[in-house]
Parts: sequence; structure tokens; C-alpha cells
Amino acid sequence: MTEILYRLPEVMARTGLARSTIYNWIALDQFPHPIKLGGRISAWRASDLEAWLSSFVREDK
Repeated sequence: MTEILYRLPEVMARTGLARSTIYNWIALDQFPHPIKLGGRISAWRASDLEAWLSSFVREDK
């Protein structure tokens, strides 16, 4: 099975978070870390992002 990867603009659209918030939360271990694809290219695994979104929604209730 192939893992879907999201680049930063897609992550921002799916979460509604700004770039600075995403990277601040990564530094605080409150957001999934991206994987390096080479050089200056990073992406987030869809499964990591979906798990974070699910846990974030559950904590809010």
C-alpha cells in the first residue's frame, strides 16, 4: 500500500493552521514531524496527520 504524503500547503489547508503554528507545535512535539524526502523537501504522512486530527478533535470534546 502506498502512503499518501502532504506538502506544507496541503497540511495548512487540511488543519487550518498557519505555517508558523505548525512549526512551533512541531518544536513542542505537539504536531506530527514531517519526513525528509531529500534536499529541502519535506512532507507529512497522511496517516500521521489523520491520527493527529482525530486525537485533537477527541481532546476538544
